[in-house]
Amino acid sequence: MVFSSLLFIYLFLALNLFIYSRAHKITTRNVIMLIFSLIFYAWGGPKYLILLVGMTFISWIMALAIDRYYDHRKKLIILTCVLELGLLGIFKYTGFVLGSLQAITGFPEVVPQIVLPIGISFYTFQLLSYVIDVYRKEVEPQQKFWLLLLYASLFHQCIAGPIVRYQDVAHDISHRVIKINEVDRGIKRFCIGLAKKAILANGCATIADTFLVIDDLSALSNVSAMGLWLGVLCFMLQIYLDFSAYSDMAIGMGLMIGFHYKENFNYPYVASSITDFWRRWHISLSTFFRDYVYIPLGGNRKGPRRTIINLFVVWFLTGMWHGASWNYILWGLYFFIFLVLEKNVLLERFKKLPKFVSHIYALVVIYFGWIIFKFEDLSGLGTVLKGMFGFNGNGFSDMQTSLMFKNNVFFLIFAIIAVTPLFKNIRKRIIQWFKNRSAIPYPIYAYEIILPVALLILSTMALVGNSYNPFLYFQF
Repeated sequence: MVFSSLLFIYLFLALNLFIYSRAHKITTRNVIMLIFSLIFYAWGGPKYLILLVGMTFISWIMALAIDRYYDHRKKLIILTCVLELGLLGIFKYTGFVLGSLQAITGFPEVVPQIVLPIGISFYTFQLLSYVIDVYRKEVEPQQKFWLLLLYASLFHQCIAGPIVRYQDVAHDISHRVIKINEVDRGIKRFCIGLAKKAILANGCATIADTFLVIDDLSALSNVSAMGLWLGVLCFMLQIYLDFSAYSDMAIGMGLMIGFHYKENFNYPYVASSITDFWRRWHISLSTFFRDYVYIPLGGNRKGPRRTIINLFVVWFLTGMWHGASWNYILWGLYFFIFLVLEKNVLLERFKKLPKFVSHIYALVVIYFGWIIFKFEDLSGLGTVLKGMFGFNGNGFSDMQTSLMFKNNVFFLIFAIIAVTPLFKNIRKRIIQWFKNRSAIPYPIYAYEIILPVALLILSTMALVGNSYNPFLYFQF
């Protein structure tokens, strides 16, 4: 995986940018991007390229049919949803459904093991949003199949998000131009994302997986209470740094060639409530469920009882989207409970309290939510929760935990700061200080040039020196 990461950066991406820069017509550039995107997707699983192409073809045909036979649009949109969600269900949920049925009834005797195509949840939702937007007459249907395939398969974000809506990039597909200032911003954003992944997320993952032993329940039960608390903290940092890093890199690569993808994260760990957290975390998924599920169901327009039902549906589906396992469903419903409590009680009460109280509350809820998310094995979940409060007889700390903490304390402090807007705010204030004095900020210019180069070098060193490079969100 390390070799693949470096191969992507220094061969695949570099070659793509070089060839792309030599083309001047938009059609040629689109052909280049499509070829590279299909090669990239086939790199991770050649046989599933057929599935991606097939689902895109279904969306293309159905969107054209909806536009042409508008009187039959409801039947056509229902058929599209059945086909696309049906294919997603077959690959993602067949094992889960049959395994649950087997546990209850003993049938079937053998549960088939179906390999999940990389990124299927992301591109399925993108294609659905496209067809639904055509149905709503919010976008014109794409007449050329290969351009819709380009939208669905763009290697920047196809396998790890964000969920990009067609209406947000429709103009870029046909009319984008390369701008030097955007190329500059794109390079910086990509390098920042790469460093977040290679240095910070992978570093947190090493600590988290040392203590949160998923596949060995007996070892997990022997981890000290402090080790479990530290492990969950590191997983909490890891999952944000890991996933937001992919979004940073996707946004950066898009800017380099004229695509404009929307932000997917807005410092979620500074949230003052769970409602606020979900406005900041995985924004493309939250807005998808809001616009295509919650609002069509009636949102909050049909009374308190119906609002709760609509929220339940949304958060059940949010949990299911993340994985075919009961823990993901519990994770979604866990947040549903707190969102309902906030909507009806907590948010009003928090207004009367100091702001740090609501912030601490949000962090505690999020922290324990990630424990549910981490353990597909519910017995492992129970073991961790008991062990964190000393009910496994595992003691508060041990030599391994103390040594791990001491060796990584400065790294952890830096990682915690990195999930806040502190560095961003300091940079803004320094630039503003120079502007207020009508000074030429040469140190800032030097910083802007040196930073991406330094981050790229450090990230490369981290990838070369560390064979442990997990990819959390590729499973979705």
